[in-house]
Amino acid sequence: MTNFAKPVLATLAAITLLGGCVSIGGADAPDQLLTLTPATNAPAGSGTEGEASNALAVQVPSVNQRLNVNRIPVITSDSSLAYLVDAWWVEKPARLFRNVLAETIRARGNRLVASGPEMEFVAQTQLSGQLTAMDYDAQTGSVFIRYDAVLEAPGAQVRTRRFEERISGIPAEATAVGAAMNDAANQIAADVADWVD
Repeated sequence: MTNFAKPVLATLAAITLLGGCVSIGGADAPDQLLTLTPATNAPAGSGTEGEASNALAVQVPSVNQRLNVNRIPVITSDSSLAYLVDAWWVEKPARLFRNVLAETIRARGNRLVASGPEMEFVAQTQLSGQLTAMDYDAQTGSVFIRYDAVLEAPGAQVRTRRFEERISGIPAEATAVGAAMNDAANQIAADVADWVD
């Protein structure tokens, strides 16, 4: 075998192996991916100033295992759940929710919102919490989001508050549920922004 043939055969073998790991399209690929987008955005060129230590860091909320996936849980009874057919988040819902929270607070212009690991580390005010529900309730035809917020301010001051939003009359279809989830997330984000100001 020539020296030229060896690298070509190795490359072909690698491509063949890679083909078994990567799927582009196909029967298992979702037709669309859902996301959450903030209803208000800080305009281009806007900004806030302040000491890094006075900034607000918005953390990704913790979740239980049923929300630690890119699917929408469907409550089918008091003791059982499934996942909504054809509904896939573009990334895990806790991170999507955090992005809506941070951008909504930033758009108000009243707080310096820290972003990036370095800035979040020095910020002395931390908004964290737990996203305990981001579900579709099949029994009532509604989407439901619950966020238990924790605001830790300098001087060991801690405040907590529960935020909830329910939107009813939603059919069990990915597009309709995704749009309602977006509306509910933005309403909670606006309420949280009022609370932290």
